[in-house]
Amino acid sequence: MDTTENRVPVQIGIFSVSDLTPDPTTGITPTEHERLKNYALIVKKAEEIGLDAFALGEHHNPPFVSSPPTTTLGWLAAQTSKITLSTATTLITTDDPVKIAEDYAMLQHLADGRVDLMLGRGNTGPVYPWFGKDIRQGINLALENYNLLHRLWREEVVDWQGKFRTPLQGFTAIPRPLDDVPPFVWHGSIRSPEIAEQAAYYGDGFFHNNIFWTMNHTKRMVDLYRRRYEHYGHGRYDQAIVGLGGQFFMRKNSQDAIKEYRPYFDNAPVYGHGPSMEEFTEYTPLTVGSPQQVLERTLSFKDDVGHYQRQMFLIDHAGLPIKTVLEQLDLLGEILPEMRKGFLEGRPDDIPDAPTHASLVAARDAAGVAPVEHVKVGADDVTGTSDAPEPPDSVFEK
Repeated sequence: MDTTENRVPVQIGIFSVSDLTPDPTTGITPTEHERLKNYALIVKKAEEIGLDAFALGEHHNPPFVSSPPTTTLGWLAAQTSKITLSTATTLITTDDPVKIAEDYAMLQHLADGRVDLMLGRGNTGPVYPWFGKDIRQGINLALENYNLLHRLWREEVVDWQGKFRTPLQGFTAIPRPLDDVPPFVWHGSIRSPEIAEQAAYYGDGFFHNNIFWTMNHTKRMVDLYRRRYEHYGHGRYDQAIVGLGGQFFMRKNSQDAIKEYRPYFDNAPVYGHGPSMEEFTEYTPLTVGSPQQVLERTLSFKDDVGHYQRQMFLIDHAGLPIKTVLEQLDLLGEILPEMRKGFLEGRPDDIPDAPTHASLVAARDAAGVAPVEHVKVGADDVTGTSDAPEPPDSVFEK
């Protein structure tokens, strides 16, 4: 493990779902153009205060604006130099894995390796027929499509046949991954044990975006992933690569934060007109209060899920004006050093740091693995042609 001062054991960052929501205090809704252009202000501010990552969601329906994340992330890569650019869901079920392989390898080159991605099924049912897919096959699509994506990034020439897309014969995805090391993949899920199993099977990261769920639910999903990660021989239970979501609104005075945020919470399209803000802050990671309250609440997450590698916050939705979002980032910057210090407390030396392109290249070289050499670890299980043992029938099999 890197012991230099450049270590980042836990990446701390922000993500956006790209909603276009009216500001309930003014009635003003930003235009698509304004919302997209404001990402430059947000990400440059995030890099300025020392955040490690920014992630952007993928949606194909109103009231959202980010349909191809790679376009926006490529534009942001040109305006930044340090921050890792990621996705807050790349739709592995409805996007073509060939297109994902090429788009994100291209982005990886242009961003000099500052790229990873989170794969997920999304939360919009109609997107499936829009792209010619059957939502009833969601899990199977996620499994087969990632099977192909995994191979495309690791094999120079791919022959492949599956159920949901046309076969490939002698196909090479271009460009090849930077340094022959694919972008790191997080598998994102909030309720599907099959996705936790998939992440564990490949030794990838598992991101539980727990912004709408109790910590007890989050704990059980992360526990499943950790057990299966160890089962497949990638490392110990506590060495599995875990990411969590979160959200906050803070002001210097907690009562000011509660008063200011309440109209945004009450009218938010994702949770407005449901549980009260007090109920939501009690049962989910949402913290509305002072910077100290946000710091203490965030550091408490490791008490439930163990030491982990990525913490992402949603701070720019529900109609919050750009001025307020930038103020939230300034406040986060004030507590960032203490947050980093808190994440390190009690952290064993052999718990992996957050994965980066540099660390993945170093690990590959240290292991003596030849570039572009594909090692079968069940990558062909979907087609039934793998030499490796098939995954267990039950995700709960030990």
